[in-house]
Amino acid sequence: MLSKDQKVVKRVFDLIVSVVLLPLLFLFIVLLILIITISTGSFGLYRQKRIGQFGKPFTLYKLKTLKGRKHHDAKEIKENETRIGGWLRKSKLDELPQIFNILKGEMSWVGPRPDIPGYADALEGDDRVILQLKPGLTGPATLKYKNEEQLLLRQKDPLQYNDEVIWPDKVAINKEYINNWSLLKDIKYIIASVFT
Repeated sequence: MLSKDQKVVKRVFDLIVSVVLLPLLFLFIVLLILIITISTGSFGLYRQKRIGQFGKPFTLYKLKTLKGRKHHDAKEIKENETRIGGWLRKSKLDELPQIFNILKGEMSWVGPRPDIPGYADALEGDDRVILQLKPGLTGPATLKYKNEEQLLLRQKDPLQYNDEVIWPDKVAINKEYINNWSLLKDIKYIIASVFT
């Protein structure tokens, strides 16, 4: 688990990267929101309740990629994806508005991905160590499962496969990340996320 000093270093790093990138990304994010709003006929920024540090819920920001309101499984996502949404999801650009979650202190650049209620908040025993960190925009589990939607689409029962295979593996990966954290590793995860 990270020490208090390590958490301070991580937060300062998050703020520095965010302050440097925000002026470069702000107009691009606004432009994407406008394009999505015009193409879908509804506001291009999507908000969803996710579980954050210490199991507390927060509102996560994403660019809208789907028609309609709520879609939960991989098949529904594929069927309701907009043309620009497919490109945004594949490139992970739909995650860009989370820079505001990072600035607000709800997220970090690197860490376990924030899940919908019923997963991270339901962890037990030493698995709950994951909740000690702010969720991240990217991380080792995110990189391993960068093609998670495609993987789930190939399964007979995607939800069961997620709950019995992917989710336990993500928990193990994130515990390893927390127990062996370093700023250098965070930088490497960010670089790998940009170039893979």
